[in-house]
Amino acid sequence: MVLASDVRVGMVLSIEGRLLRVLEIVRHAGSGQMHGFIEFKMKDLRTGHVSDRHAKSADKFDEVELNKRQMEFLYADAESAVFMDIETYDQVAVPKRAVGNAEKFLRGGTRAVVEMLGEEAVSIQFPKTMELRVALTGPGIREGQDNTLKPATLENGLEIMVPQFIETGDMVRVDTEKVKYVERLTVKKIS
Repeated sequence: MVLASDVRVGMVLSIEGRLLRVLEIVRHAGSGQMHGFIEFKMKDLRTGHVSDRHAKSADKFDEVELNKRQMEFLYADAESAVFMDIETYDQVAVPKRAVGNAEKFLRGGTRAVVEMLGEEAVSIQFPKTMELRVALTGPGIREGQDNTLKPATLENGLEIMVPQFIETGDMVRVDTEKVKYVERLTVKKIS
């Protein structure tokens, strides 16, 4: 059991039979006759639904410890993404709703941390950023400017907006949560 006042971002709680990960916490101080409360933004790990919940500081919740296993992506089907434990070679199907936006970045060999509750895969911790090659983009309209954007197709088929100076073949870092360009990577050419 954990008090609402001790809950931290990233914790997984069991509330009314649901597994909820705490995404945000806002503490509201009381004044006068109004008591203070804590507002949580939580994501249901099984359904992917995000909701808000209010609690008093003294409310108690059950904290759930998930086992984290380093795994490698193998393939995806209509309902799940299949990962393999790199040590035991066990295969686990992670529901697509638990994969979320990360599905766009999955390709054979991609490593991620799969969170397990017993034998059930309930969540995936994907890298915050990934490095991908630009497969196709048009020429820059205004040379040297980086405050205007143009479309670019990445090697995984995903289309994002990039600055004008990005060219086909460049390596870029992409935020996997927001599906957004972060920066161009410098690649040393071998002579």
